[in-house]
Amino acid sequence: MKEIATEDKKRSPISWVPTLYFAMGLPFVMINMAATVMFRNLEISDAQIAFWTSLIMLPWTLKPLWSPFLEMYKTKKFFVILTQTLTGLMFGLTALALNLPHFFAICIAILAVIALSGATHDIAADGVYMSALSKDDQAKYIGWQGAFYNIAKLVAQGGLVYVSGVLIKYFAGNIDGVTPFIQASSEHQAAVIAWMGILLFAGALMVTFGLYHIKFLPSEQKNENKVKPTFKETMDELIETFIDLFRKRHIVYYICFIILYRFAEGFVMKIVPLFLMADRANQGLGLTNEQIGAYYGTYGSAAFVLGSLLAGYYVAHRGLQKSLFSLCCVFNLPFVAYTLLAIYQPTEMWIIGGAIMLEYFGYGFGFVGLTLFMMQQIAPGKHQMAHYAFASGIMNLGVMLPGMLSGYMSDWLGYHDFFIYVLFFTIPSFLITWFVPFTYPDKK
Repeated sequence: MKEIATEDKKRSPISWVPTLYFAMGLPFVMINMAATVMFRNLEISDAQIAFWTSLIMLPWTLKPLWSPFLEMYKTKKFFVILTQTLTGLMFGLTALALNLPHFFAICIAILAVIALSGATHDIAADGVYMSALSKDDQAKYIGWQGAFYNIAKLVAQGGLVYVSGVLIKYFAGNIDGVTPFIQASSEHQAAVIAWMGILLFAGALMVTFGLYHIKFLPSEQKNENKVKPTFKETMDELIETFIDLFRKRHIVYYICFIILYRFAEGFVMKIVPLFLMADRANQGLGLTNEQIGAYYGTYGSAAFVLGSLLAGYYVAHRGLQKSLFSLCCVFNLPFVAYTLLAIYQPTEMWIIGGAIMLEYFGYGFGFVGLTLFMMQQIAPGKHQMAHYAFASGIMNLGVMLPGMLSGYMSDWLGYHDFFIYVLFFTIPSFLITWFVPFTYPDKK
C-alpha cells in the first residue's frame, strides 16, 4: 500500500484530472442533449422526448441523499471505475436496443441506469479530487477540471451530433424520387445505424476511461485509526444536515428563488433543439444535425465561455447584490430571441446562429449569479459542502419539472405560441430576484 501511495504522489494530476472530468461530463450531456436529437431523428414526439429525457435526469437532483453512504463501502476510486465501466456498457446496450420494436421505452430504461451511474460517478470523482489533492493543488487544477468537463459537452453536443448527421446522410444514400414511405423508412434505418455508431463510440470511450483509471487514478491511503460510520450514524448525520439547512434565515425564500430563477429555461431547454430541427411547415426552422452540432459545439460553446468570464469580472467589480437582477435579465434575454425566431422563421443562418450564441452567452452570464448566490448565501455554515449540494439538487429539480411538461405544451400550442407563453414564465424569475434578501454581507 505504501508503494502504491508513493507512486500516486509521483504521478502528476494532469494524468487523471482531465480524463476524470471528461468522463463526468459525457454521460450528462449525452442524456440531456444528444439523446433529444437522437429521439427526434427516430420520429419520437416532442412530448415523449421532453418528458422522459427530463425525468431520467432525477438522479443528478437526488445524489446528495445517497452520497454519504458511499463512504461506508469500498473506496471512491472503486466507485469511479465501476460507474465508468457500467456507463460504457449501458451505452452499448442502448445502441443495440435501437433495433428493437419498443426501442424508446427500452432506451429510456437503460438511460435511466446511466443517469444513476453518472450521478454516483460525480460524487466519487469529486471525492477523489478533494481527497487526493491538497487545497493548493485543488485550486491549481480547478481550471483543468472545468475545461475538460466543458470539452466533454463540446464533444457530445457538438461533435457527436454533427457526426450523426453526416452518418445519416451517408447511410440513407440517394432517396430522391422514391415514395414518401420508402424515404421515411430509409431515413429511419439510417438514423438507427448512425446513432448505434455514436452510442457504441461513447460506450467504448467510457470503458476505456474505466480501464485507464485502474492504473492512473490515485488510490486512497488507508487510515487504520479511521472508523467508517455505521448506517445509523450516516442517517443521523444526513437528517441533521437537512434540518440545519431549514434553520437558516430566509431558506424558504431561497429555495423558491433557485427554483424560479431557471423556471423559463426549464421549459425551453428540451424544446429549442426540437424547434430547430422541426420542418418549417410545422413552425420549425428545418436545421440538420450537422448545423445544430456546428452551432452548439463551436459558436455556442465559445459564447458560453465568454459569458461566464465576463460575468465573473462584472460581479467582482460591482458585487453580487447589485449585479444579481441584471444577471437575471441577461439570463432570460435569449427567450425573446427564440420567440422572434418562432414568429418570423428566418432562413438566414447568421440570424439563427446569432440566437444560439445569445442563448449560450446569456446562460453563461446569468448562471454565474445563481452559482455565487448558492455559494455565498445558502452554503455558509457548518455543513457548507452538503448545503451547496442540496441547493444544486433543488436547482436541477426546478429545471426538470417544467422540462417534463414542456413537450406537451409545445405539441398543444405549437412552437409559435409556446415561446410567447415562455416569456410570461420569466416574470416570476424577475420578481423573486428583485426582492431576494441577502443574509450575509455582500463583498465585491
